[in-house]
Amino acid sequence: MKHFGPQVEEGGVRFRLWAPDAGAIFLQFRDGPEIALRDAKGGWREAFAPVQAGTNYRFRMGETLFPDPASQAQDGGVHGWSVVVPVHESADSWKGRPWEETVLYECHPGLMGGFKGLAARLESLAQLGITAVELMPIAVFPGAHNWGYDGVLPYAPAEAYGTPDDLRALIGQAHGLEMMIFLDVVYNHFGPEGNYLPLYAKRFFRDDISTPWGAAIDFRLPEVREFFAQNARQWLFDYGFDGLRFDAIHAINDAGWLADLAKGLKSEAGDRQIHLVLENEDNGAALLRSGFDAQWNDDIHHAFHVLLTGESGGYYRDFADAPAAHLARALAEGFVYQGQLSASRNGRPRGEPSADLPPSSFVSFLQNHDQIGNRALGDRLTRLAAVPALRAAMTLLLLSPQIPMLFMGEECGSRSPFLYFTDHGPELAQLVREGRAREFAAFAGQAGGVIIPDPNDPATFVASRPGIDAPDSDSWRALVRDLLAVRRRHIMPFIRGAKSTGAAAIGEKAVRADWILRGGSRLRLIANLGNSPVAARTPEAGAIWGQGASGEIAPMTTRAWISP
Repeated sequence: MKHFGPQVEEGGVRFRLWAPDAGAIFLQFRDGPEIALRDAKGGWREAFAPVQAGTNYRFRMGETLFPDPASQAQDGGVHGWSVVVPVHESADSWKGRPWEETVLYECHPGLMGGFKGLAARLESLAQLGITAVELMPIAVFPGAHNWGYDGVLPYAPAEAYGTPDDLRALIGQAHGLEMMIFLDVVYNHFGPEGNYLPLYAKRFFRDDISTPWGAAIDFRLPEVREFFAQNARQWLFDYGFDGLRFDAIHAINDAGWLADLAKGLKSEAGDRQIHLVLENEDNGAALLRSGFDAQWNDDIHHAFHVLLTGESGGYYRDFADAPAAHLARALAEGFVYQGQLSASRNGRPRGEPSADLPPSSFVSFLQNHDQIGNRALGDRLTRLAAVPALRAAMTLLLLSPQIPMLFMGEECGSRSPFLYFTDHGPELAQLVREGRAREFAAFAGQAGGVIIPDPNDPATFVASRPGIDAPDSDSWRALVRDLLAVRRRHIMPFIRGAKSTGAAAIGEKAVRADWILRGGSRLRLIANLGNSPVAARTPEAGAIWGQGASGEIAPMTTRAWISP
């Protein structure tokens, strides 16, 4: 299979474009003559030119000018010039860290000050005990600010965040601090502005099915599969990312390709430890037995959220009947919905059995970009829940053998919103506003009588920067630091091979969960998120977190024990 994008060779650069549905296509340079692409069979076009890295180029078909879909850098955004970037093999000696040592920190690079701004924050995050930073998508998107899920040029880091060299420096600095760097990649759709593929490769997309965001990508075609496989390899082996989070794979209609991709990437990594994580709203479990390390677990979030806030609209109604029991099942088995009928899905079944999977197959969280940003006002749990109960939930999250994830600002109790923001032209911006209004119709109490912030207003982006100086920010940092120190000493080294021995609701808002860790020791966590004490059978010795009377769990507290 041919390589997508420009290849620097001796004496110049070879340009390739898969354009099976196009007539004549020409290659333009910002400085230099136009060149006709020649037919290279199988729908491929190519040309060789005596230029070098740093050259600006684009393609022309008729009167339409467009960038390389595999552009490795852009000058001028989604409609601008592509830039030839020399291929770099990651040169550092970093081999990664075991998956079980992962404590994720999800962040938006733009709100962190771009690649350089985030690099300046890494040491403070490492001091808290964070071991892995996950970037929301960085592929070139329209305008100056965007969540990243509207990207259209998957190979090119967004100019607003910095240069490819800035990104490499960020990754290198993280590795120097023994931190991993993950990247969220979007292989299920292209954004609505700047996607030129349908003009010259319309078969890239299916015409029989669609996604919530537009045309479905046709992974039945080998060229399409290879386009994204090469992209994954670029991030992992050219830039040196430690892992990828695959967005919304329920909208990728080819689980076989995903399994093959995971197998190929792990094989190519050799003695490097790379980690592959899924998002799948369908609670599919098969890929977790086929090379992927873990999956985001929305179920545990939803159970936590109902317990902490009492909300029951939208998809939360699936968890409103017995949230403590649902939380217990999520702690013991991963997914709550493993084939049961879902009210929020009009009574259709959701999920597959997951109880046989190890705790580390599930990424658990109280908040993430979706669960905050897809609210009408982008409000965090610090504005929705009682702080003592939230701190107890944080304790349960960070001491569970499942893989914990924090969202930027959560480590310091930020009260700033995280809003949905874009930078589109007037017509598309209006469509986005209207879509947001429709979206909140399912969530009673969120949008009624409330003016939803305009996603396209620059002030919406500015307001979403995480506040780091809340009145109780120091106590939040101390809590996270102390919990992660306990995790690092008592739990993290023993997660591989851990197995749940059961969990149960022991009160309206209280749960008990038990695991056997590697080596045979037993971990017990008891959390009471309610306002009244809960009677519970507590071990007589081995406490690693929390204090209280024997046989009782105080309101809004979590306690933990390790016993032989």
